[in-house]
Amino acid sequence: MSQLRIGIDLGGTKIEGVVLDEQHRPIFRTRIPTEQHGGYDHIINRIVMLVDKLRAHVPACTAIGIGTPGALSSVDGTLKNSNTVCLNGRDVHGDLERRLGLRVVMENDANCFALAEAVAGAAHGAELVFGVILGTGVGGGLVINGKVRRGLQHIAGEWGHHSIDPNGPACFCGQRGCVEAHIAGPAMTRQYGALTGEQLPMREIVTRARAGEAQASQLFERFLDRFGRALANVLDIVDPDVVVLGGGLSNIDELYTRGRDAVRRYVCNDELRTPIVRHQLGDSAGVIGAALLVA
Repeated sequence: MSQLRIGIDLGGTKIEGVVLDEQHRPIFRTRIPTEQHGGYDHIINRIVMLVDKLRAHVPACTAIGIGTPGALSSVDGTLKNSNTVCLNGRDVHGDLERRLGLRVVMENDANCFALAEAVAGAAHGAELVFGVILGTGVGGGLVINGKVRRGLQHIAGEWGHHSIDPNGPACFCGQRGCVEAHIAGPAMTRQYGALTGEQLPMREIVTRARAGEAQASQLFERFLDRFGRALANVLDIVDPDVVVLGGGLSNIDELYTRGRDAVRRYVCNDELRTPIVRHQLGDSAGVIGAALLVA
């Protein structure tokens, strides 16, 4: 029986599809614009069109995996917390199964990232993997023995929404002082703007900090310290075998040196043995993880 698998990464600007072989290698990959301005039905039609193209390579396909921002509600099965807002409150899973005539396995994109890196990337061979998304938002996924741990309420791994400062800035989730409200890219831009009156992306803030600019250096030190405090909380509870960082901010080299030092300061132990490593699969992780959902 063929072990080829189909994965779909449903993003706000593009929908990517892949066919993986038995060694988890992409043998066919394509992408199309999401065109979310066309609305819910239009996006569903585009997913169906892309899957039809992929199925030409896997005629015996009976199931596909789909990764998307947001998660399926454990209350009614509709999608929630997606930044493609026309999908929220809709039965994306059921509608796709009916249209495609296939079993559909859907997961949060952070879970897909963690699964891909655990099975075929930087954490290959580890038993318990915590995958971190650090970029426009802060998310995470937990993988145990090569399988995503979703949790009873489908919130396992959501470290971006635990509070590290109850008096901190408001977060879109309704809490105050969440990790995401402190160290996500847009949060850093807002904090730099409050200090200087100038709105800059995180990469420019880091560049200025490395050059010795006082305000940028102050903010960067705070970023690394909060990263350490937040991740140490996760390690205290989960104690994973490895932590893999992904997302745009994961390319900041200091996270693996001074950021790791900050984790060591706050972790409830006399040593820090946990590897904190950079992703290996890059932008491919999401779609590869989606295909691995149907393993």
